[in-house]
Amino acid sequence: MIEIAHLTGLDEIRACLLALPGSDGAAREAARAREPQLTKPPGALGRLEEIAEWLAAWQGRHPPRLETVAVRVFAANHGVVAKGVSAYPAEVTAQMVANFEAGGAAVNQLARAMNAELEVVALDLETPTADFTEAPAMTEAEFTAAFLRGMASVADGADLLCIGEMGIGNTTAAAALCHALYGGTARDWTGPGTGVSGDALDAKTRVVADAVALHGDAAAGDGLETLRRLGGRELAAMAGAIAAARLGRTPVLLDGFVAGAAAAALAATAPGALDHCLAAHLSAEPAHAALLQRLEKRPLLDLGMRLGEASGATLCIGILRAAVACHTGMATFAEAGVSDKE
Repeated sequence: MIEIAHLTGLDEIRACLLALPGSDGAAREAARAREPQLTKPPGALGRLEEIAEWLAAWQGRHPPRLETVAVRVFAANHGVVAKGVSAYPAEVTAQMVANFEAGGAAVNQLARAMNAELEVVALDLETPTADFTEAPAMTEAEFTAAFLRGMASVADGADLLCIGEMGIGNTTAAAALCHALYGGTARDWTGPGTGVSGDALDAKTRVVADAVALHGDAAAGDGLETLRRLGGRELAAMAGAIAAARLGRTPVLLDGFVAGAAAAALAATAPGALDHCLAAHLSAEPAHAALLQRLEKRPLLDLGMRLGEASGATLCIGILRAAVACHTGMATFAEAGVSDKE
């Protein structure tokens, strides 16, 4: 387990993020040296070659492996739901957590298909965050507790971590975070989420604008403070899990728009904080493409998904396993007796 006892507030978390370890250069070079020897033209496997090298560098070993894959779904409730920003009531969060635990959700089926270990982390579902159009979503103590819950959920020894979320109202929080961090207008970042449209979408957009107007100056470009004021417990926990994965040499697959917004708060705090992360897919939530451009993350898949709950990230496990299988299992030109290019 990652040692987290010394992280007692925003200042300590910020210092931790600013001291995150880098990748393993020797493992990266070993992967880079093997790739041209494999029985294929250089670059013929495209991004699979990049993925194998990336996994080796961030796992700190060559060859890379994907034997133990962890999927974490973080769930929480948002006080801003009282403003009518979602098509579903807040109690759906707890109902969906029960569905996860019973094995009935999409991510359960995907995790089973990918032979991945799934855990749902519910964060104080009976206590929604404050309505962030009126006050910060979380106190510093609440934010820190959620961040540390996320860190503690990442067990030592995982070869890959997939993160996602469930929380009625959390696309509103994600939109507010992105608007505060990257500017533009509230409409640029606000989408349908669970399916709102028309007047309801206009109202959701106004909520995002009001929240950023209230907190923007106070957060002043500080990623963690912005996340505390405009996020939610599940977003703070995802940020904590991403940080813990980095400390434990575990590469990360980010799910959709909400997971990306949580990650963006880390990127705003410490340059390079997301170098051990890949974007699994492009969500159908309209602002996700703009967010990935800001994060300089090219998604692996674009299947029109917008479910959340780590579904896109879990689906991409198969792609990463394919990259590892090709990198480690293919014969070299010498082994196969195949002539290399002159």
